[in-house]
Amino acid sequence: MTYTTRQVGAKNTLDYKVYIEHNGKPVSAFHDVPLYADEENKIFNMIVEIPRWTNAKLEITKEEALNPIIQDTKKGKLRYVRNCFPHHGYIHNYGALPQTWEDPNVAHPETKAVGDNDPLDVLEIGETIAYTGQIKPVKVLGVMALLDEGETDWKLIVIDVNDPLAPKLNDIEDVEKHLPGLLRATNEWFRIYKIPDGKPENQFAFSGEAKNRKYALEVVRECHEAWKQLICGKAADSKKIDLTNTTLVETPSYSPEAATMVTAAGPLADGPIDKSIDKWFFISGSA
Repeated sequence: MTYTTRQVGAKNTLDYKVYIEHNGKPVSAFHDVPLYADEENKIFNMIVEIPRWTNAKLEITKEEALNPIIQDTKKGKLRYVRNCFPHHGYIHNYGALPQTWEDPNVAHPETKAVGDNDPLDVLEIGETIAYTGQIKPVKVLGVMALLDEGETDWKLIVIDVNDPLAPKLNDIEDVEKHLPGLLRATNEWFRIYKIPDGKPENQFAFSGEAKNRKYALEVVRECHEAWKQLICGKAADSKKIDLTNTTLVETPSYSPEAATMVTAAGPLADGPIDKSIDKWFFISGSA
C-alpha cells in the first residue's frame, strides 16, 4: 500500500498536524494503517513520529479524530527533549506500530505494571533519517521494557527491511555484533533523558536487558489483541481514545465521511525553536 502525508500548520507550533493519507484521503494513523506490511514474513508497518537527531516530542494523538501526529505539550507549551551529552535529541527514528495498544487495565505478568495506554513504541535503528508520517516496513529484533511512572512502556527495536544491514540483523544478539554499543547507548538515553527537566532517572524491567525477537513478537501479538478489543468498543476503559476510522467497516466507530472533515493541506515554514533547546546537558554517571 502507498501512503502519503498531509501537513497542516507549521512545525514547532501548536497548530502543527500530520495526517496519514491513503489514495489522497486521510485515514487514522492509529487504527486504519494495517499492523502488517507482510504478515507471512512478520514485516510490520512502522509510523515514524520523530526523525533521528531531532528534539520535538511528536506523537500520534489519541484524542483527535483520525489521530494525526502532533507535538506534545505540557502546560500549553511545546515539548522538546534535551541533548544529554553525548546524545543529540532522539537517537533513533522513533515511532509506533499501528493497530496496537498497551492496555492500561492489564498488568503484564513479568513487569508487574499496567500498559501505558498508547500504541507500541518503536525504535528504528537503520542508517537513514526518516521523516514524520513516513511508514516504514520493519522487522522486529527485540524489545526493552521501560517502567515509566508505574506503567509498562515497551520499546521495540526494529530495522527497516530496506536498510543495507537488514539481512544481517535477525535477532537482538545481531545488533551488538554489527552495531556494537548501540543497545548500551539506547538504555543510557532512556535512563537519563528526562533528568534535565527535573525528573528522576527512568527505570527498566529485566535490569535493562533487551529481550529477543521471539519475546518481542509476543508483545506485539498481545498489544494487537488488546487493540482489537479497543476498536470494537470492548475495552474496559478507553480513556477518551478517539476510535474514528475510515476503513474498518465492522467497527462501531467506522466513519468514511470523517476524511472529508480534515483541513486541507497547508504546510507553512517551520516555526522558530528556542535556542535553549540546543544546549548540552552533562549527566553525572551516565557513561
